[in-house]
Amino acid sequence: MILIEGAIAMTDAYKRKVIGESVESAHLGRSVDIRIFVPPGYNELLTYPILYTQDGQDFFMYGRIATFAYQLILEEGLQPFLIVGVDVTRQRRTAEYSSLGSGNRAYRQFFLQELIPFIENRFQVPDSGLQRVLAGDSLGGTVSFDIALDKPELFQGIISLSGAFIEPLLDRMRATDPFPPFHIYMLVGEQETAVDTHLGPLDFVKMNRAARDLLSGKHANFTYLEKPGIHTWGFWQQELPDALRHFFRPAIWVS
Repeated sequence: MILIEGAIAMTDAYKRKVIGESVESAHLGRSVDIRIFVPPGYNELLTYPILYTQDGQDFFMYGRIATFAYQLILEEGLQPFLIVGVDVTRQRRTAEYSSLGSGNRAYRQFFLQELIPFIENRFQVPDSGLQRVLAGDSLGGTVSFDIALDKPELFQGIISLSGAFIEPLLDRMRATDPFPPFHIYMLVGEQETAVDTHLGPLDFVKMNRAARDLLSGKHANFTYLEKPGIHTWGFWQQELPDALRHFFRPAIWVS
């Protein structure tokens, strides 16, 4: 077990709440680094919902998600939750996150069959109510939807930050009937109409509107937001606190 110190100076009290681990994956044929945010007041005898994020290093460093979670739990009374950030190798990201990528199936199997058991053998989730939420930006949103559709009974929510709703994912969503009762939080920047990506230029506003209309037609449970912003962490970081509030307000998940 190691402590993730990050790129900026932090107090000792804060460092103790972010743990670094490595998960050996037979599906991927390598080890995967992860970061675990443990909430203030954590008690190993209690259960906690878990937020699983793709692009773990970005959510923790550029998104400052652990800092936001720590503050929101202490200052606004959000229910305590853990965050598991799954680091990604940049050269493999498109292959593993894109719905038709060469490594996509293996990554999804790793996530469901290796990562989640590794985490939840150590940290227990509640028996009911809010248990697991997935989060991802861009293609990280794509693979989060695919993972949730693979095992819809495991997840209660998805945070999609400028999700890349490419045609293979939209086709899968169209074919899913009835649509699972996820709580979906979708955000896209109004200026994201011609974003250069490894898949070529993408109009994220158009893709997200298509996903919104599809979900509306299926009477899915979702929140859709368009705000001034571009396809960067400068935009997503400022919106993360509201996404966390959306899922972890105590009154929302009384079972």
